Amino acid sequence: MEFIASLLESKYRELYLIVALLLFTIWFIFNTVKFYRGEKRKLKQLHRFAKEGEAQAQGKLAKHYHKGNMVKKNCRTAAFWYQKAAFAGDEEAKGHLETFFDKHAKKKKSQIRK
Repeated sequence: MEFIASLLESKYRELYLIVALLLFTIWFIFNTVKFYRGEKRKLKQLHRFAKEGEAQAQGKLAKHYHKGNMVKKNCRTAAFWYQKAAFAGDEEAKGHLETFFDKHAKKKKSQIRK
């Protein structure tokens, strides 16, 4: 405890603060990169399970594409995976597909009116 008190009273306290902030920044960047790599690894596994026909993985992958989480947002790919999941029996995916089709039908009607 005396050591910390002496550091705070020291004439180099600004230097110690800068070093502490630098160490915190390095730690933060390292853990952010680690988290990002872990999420990408999970997404690759999700792709693998979805291609193997697992309905739950197909629904989760569709949500990723629908919302743009860790992948580029792509409604066409999301609809593809929702359709696969719906055919495999996922009720939530069926609901998402209905909303996709309703939105698409509304767009078509508005384009025809113009």
